[in-house]
Amino acid sequence: MENSFNQNRVYGWGELAQLYFPNISQKSATGQLLKWIRVSDKLMHDLKAAGWHPGLKYLTPRQRDYIVGHLGEP
Repeated sequence: MENSFNQNRVYGWGELAQLYFPNISQKSATGQLLKWIRVSDKLMHDLKAAGWHPGLKYLTPRQRDYIVGHLGEP
């Protein structure tokens, strides 16, 4: 996983959520990931500064890096 996750590419919101929560449905995983993100004011600030807002279906590499930097690799 290490090698493929370090690729500089766009991730779908659901795709990233499923990496963090592989044993639940994609819908539940996306909701849970959003809950984790909303707990951190700094992470929310960084993501918004990078152009993210709830409802976007895709994450840029920078947005993904902020999430992984804060939550750790899935």
